[in-house]
Amino acid sequence: MLTGLAPLVSRRTRVLILGSFPGVASLAAQQYYGHPQNQFWRILQAIWPASPMPTGADSYQSRSEWLLDRQLGVWDVYAACEREGSLDSRIRQPVVNDFAQMLQQCPALEAIAHNGGESFKHARHTALLGLPVYKLPSTSPANASWSFERKLAAWRDVFEKHRLTD
Repeated sequence: MLTGLAPLVSRRTRVLILGSFPGVASLAAQQYYGHPQNQFWRILQAIWPASPMPTGADSYQSRSEWLLDRQLGVWDVYAACEREGSLDSRIRQPVVNDFAQMLQQCPALEAIAHNGGESFKHARHTALLGLPVYKLPSTSPANASWSFERKLAAWRDVFEKHRLTD
């Protein structure tokens, strides 16, 4: 059984991005969206071009703080699961996270945005929080049917609705 990552949130988090479960590269690095081909961080940088994303030796820690400063949070729908490889289709025996705890951890929370179809399968659970719920196109390299520009437009639309753009 694999264990996911702790939520990356703060009391100021207004929009929570929910992925499905970290891939092999992300688990190994203990970083959200750690696969170099995943477009998550690239999309965020394109949404906030006036605020360059930190790079360097401690870039994940700096990027995490950068993300939190923009009132965004990241977590996954699954706390644990069995899976070989990184594909969502290989997830077995998933254990769903306790979404209700986010209301205590993130009192400013306004919306939940699911990063991809596997995550969105749990929209019925996140909708119980009484917040708007969105389905975003997956930033995974496995989602090659959507161009970067098309993904970016969908993500930007949700962020604009919640006043999270430059």
